[in-house]
Amino acid sequence: MYRWEITRAALAQRVFAIVRSKTYDEASATADTLLSAGITSLEISLTTPFALEAVTTLTRELGEDAVIGAGTVLDAVSARMAVDAGARFLVSPSLDAEVIRTGHRYGVPVFPGVSTPTEMVRALELGADALKLFPAAAHHPSWIREVLAALPQVPLLPTGGVTVEDAPDWIAAGAVAVGMGSALSEGDRDTVTKRAADLLVRLAEAAPDHPSPDVMAEPFED
Repeated sequence: MYRWEITRAALAQRVFAIVRSKTYDEASATADTLLSAGITSLEISLTTPFALEAVTTLTRELGEDAVIGAGTVLDAVSARMAVDAGARFLVSPSLDAEVIRTGHRYGVPVFPGVSTPTEMVRALELGADALKLFPAAAHHPSWIREVLAALPQVPLLPTGGVTVEDAPDWIAAGAVAVGMGSALSEGDRDTVTKRAADLLVRLAEAAPDHPSPDVMAEPFED
């Protein structure tokens, strides 16, 4: 798949789940619960012990049924290791040119972290595929509406403090997707399944006239 195709698949539900756990087993159980609940895009944070092993296992077992990425990718070395482990996309809390270059060198989209319009423009200049607004809790959905009025080309992914209650507000304000951690995955399997199902419906309804988030447009053909 091309980078734009992976980006589109990763953000198709307008939410990607973040798995950050204290142990490998806990991360595996959380991922299994989220996948069973119908979430098709997962970011495994590299702060999780044996995170790369989890990425490899999930990618091998799920194939095209889900898009598994790596998060908290801070440098080129981590980016290359994540790609080698099978990560389909890379997410970072910061903006690092080498992470973007490394991901792109191997055909993997990168979603770097930004918090200001200046960083957003810089990230686009570096070729970022979508931009992680981090931490989203420092802002309000109305803030990105103002930013997008001046920079409508910026594909924003609010992450960090996004809740089930306000996630649709971010989409309605113009975000292409949101990243969610424990706010989405906390609880037993039945609780997470119901929460995820309700959230997916609400996110779709939040932007009824918004096309499925094809952040990277299909290339023009001559």
